[in-house]
Amino acid sequence: MKPTKRMPLFVITGASGVGKSTIAAQMFENETRYIVLESDILWHDKYNKPEENYREYREVWLKMCGHVAQAGLPVVLCGCAVPEQFEACGNRELVSAIHYLAVVSEEDVLEARMRGGRQITDENWIQGSKQFNQWLKDNAAKTEPPITLLDYSACTSAEAASAADEWICGILKKG
Repeated sequence: MKPTKRMPLFVITGASGVGKSTIAAQMFENETRYIVLESDILWHDKYNKPEENYREYREVWLKMCGHVAQAGLPVVLCGCAVPEQFEACGNRELVSAIHYLAVVSEEDVLEARMRGGRQITDENWIQGSKQFNQWLKDNAAKTEPPITLLDYSACTSAEAASAADEWICGILKKG
């Protein structure tokens, strides 16, 4: 069965440890105008194919989001991604526009969150997250479509979730 309602998809991305899941949890508890999903719930090692830009994983998620949206609500998908990973997929046709919001922070804040709250000790993971965080800051306006940035360095998770909600609702209001 192919979905008949093409709804917008909102992708909340960001480096590992930056706070995407914390923000998503806040949005999940409070929102009724969209459906919030965490992309990590379907992760499996079989999708770990960076040489293919994680294509199979993105195809699965686009298919899932297209079908979930048949409830009449758009989907907000939270997880590490960049636009080129979704835009090139065959299942891209199952959603209308895809809007991207990247949660970013100052490098020292990100590292403190990873080491403190998440208790991550893998130096390669920490460095990779810091590099992706910086890449997002440097390239968000250059991607197609562009990525909107949400700096989560100095605000609470409730404030960041509220800002993400305002961003989503502003786009939905425009139609």
